Amino acid sequence: MLQGFSESNRHEVLWDGECGFCGRAMNWIERRDDGSQLEFIPYQAIPTPPMTPELAKACAYALHVRTRDGEMIEAGRATLFVLDQVGFTVLARILGLRPFVWGFELAYWILARNRHVFGRFLFRGEAPRHWNKPTP
Repeated sequence: MLQGFSESNRHEVLWDGECGFCGRAMNWIERRDDGSQLEFIPYQAIPTPPMTPELAKACAYALHVRTRDGEMIEAGRATLFVLDQVGFTVLARILGLRPFVWGFELAYWILARNRHVFGRFLFRGEAPRHWNKPTP
């Protein structure tokens, strides 16, 4: 099992810090995280170790959440977990049931692979989230 990426006792949301769409989505989610249940970490900012090459490659294609108990959730199910944490509990639970979760995962896959296109339409009012890229 991976060690925590941060020292907090919150769920760690690993997102693509170089993706404008992803950053705007993280801003939207963070505003709804009134209980401070989530910590948003660009996967590029995590040193190796604990980041592994395999996890970095996976994070480049999909949202990942490392829960407080160490479970790693990815893609559509990670999105549903985050939505549950920020108050969209009923929606997240319904979409997490079979057969809905299969459709949600498919929709996530399509959105994630075409995020530069969908970014023109979704979260347009959001300013992009920035992170300080470490300098070598």
